[in-house]
Amino acid sequence: MSPSKSPFDAARRLGRGLARNGQARRMLLVEAAARLMLARAQLRFTPFQRLAERMGEVLAPSDPRAASAGAATSRDEAHLAGEIQWAIDRAARHAPFQALCLPQAMAARRMLAKRGVASVLWYGVAAGERGLKAHAWLTAAGVGVTGYPVASDYTEIVCFVWPRRNDRQTQSGARNGA
Repeated sequence: MSPSKSPFDAARRLGRGLARNGQARRMLLVEAAARLMLARAQLRFTPFQRLAERMGEVLAPSDPRAASAGAATSRDEAHLAGEIQWAIDRAARHAPFQALCLPQAMAARRMLAKRGVASVLWYGVAAGERGLKAHAWLTAAGVGVTGYPVASDYTEIVCFVWPRRNDRQTQSGARNGA
């Protein structure tokens, strides 16, 4: 581990960042750091098939439900998605490990789901010099939360919509008193 990426240096930088922000942003930043660590551990120790089952409803990228699930909803949800974008970006930059696109998208999706905001996690590939390159990005409430900007050479191969369709029906039934 390089001296500039020691856990103590990362904690010191994160602490300075926390001191400059309000209470709500501090809590988001702490949650983002914890969720990034959890996502990294899940990717390391859990088979991807099992993780994919938990990521949401699997849809083809061309399915219109995918685009509509991440589309703009309310101004409040868009603001919340922007705040989570900020927290994930900041926590990933100061993490004592590499927090790449997929752990960032997984962490942000969990934070949004906890707050009842629908999201779409996109997974794409592009041809690289040494084979395929993969990239993940997340949209919610019309906001590109993680993984943006996406290079034009990436082709979406799958997306995960959260909440799943049957979860959305359960939530709307609960709101309507059913």
